[in-house]
Amino acid sequence: MDAYTFIKNAIIQGKYEPGTRLAEESLAKELNVSRTPIREAIKQLEAEGLVTPLKRGVSVKTFTQEDIRQIYDLRTLLESYAASQAAIHRTTDDLAKMEHAQALFDELIAQPIEADPDRIQKIAAVNHLFHDAVVTASHNAHIHFHISKVVVVPIIYRSFFSYDAFQLRQSLQAHKTIFAAIQNQDPERARIAMHEHIFQGRDSVMRRLRKVCDEKESPE
Repeated sequence: MDAYTFIKNAIIQGKYEPGTRLAEESLAKELNVSRTPIREAIKQLEAEGLVTPLKRGVSVKTFTQEDIRQIYDLRTLLESYAASQAAIHRTTDDLAKMEHAQALFDELIAQPIEADPDRIQKIAAVNHLFHDAVVTASHNAHIHFHISKVVVVPIIYRSFFSYDAFQLRQSLQAHKTIFAAIQNQDPERARIAMHEHIFQGRDSVMRRLRKVCDEKESPE
């Protein structure tokens, strides 16, 4: 695993928590590599908005409640439009990719978490696979470019930690509704379904963040 992938996964999975300072020297020792690949990895992560530059080194970016709200508001505008365009322009291959992602999602959420400690990471990856298939089906490279700049992987990944079994099934059902609308070439239904799906994700993340903030503020 290269330095970039290792550090990014560590941020996404919470090994490096928001606000954690990342220094080239310590990372190089941890990964047993020179500082050059670490420096290149940090530059890429900074460009993706996952780390914030300091006077010396960088820190893992901290997202406020307002940051998260704005990110999800942008996501719903862009991905809802992408879903509507996918309903118009989708191909048989596009539909097959969405169905494949749905099948993987269904298989993963049927497993007890004890059976696979990496299940949450896999669910997040398959969720991204479905959303990416929808965006790709829009056949608009400009939409794909802008969504890639808005989607903040750690926020989406961590949202699944707060999902119970019912919410995971609800997310799968939303995917099926979006897929059906795209398959039936119903752009308005696809747009509305995607809009509601992303806002449900936003609400889950916001509830979890408020709970964490309340726990920190409550007296021991």
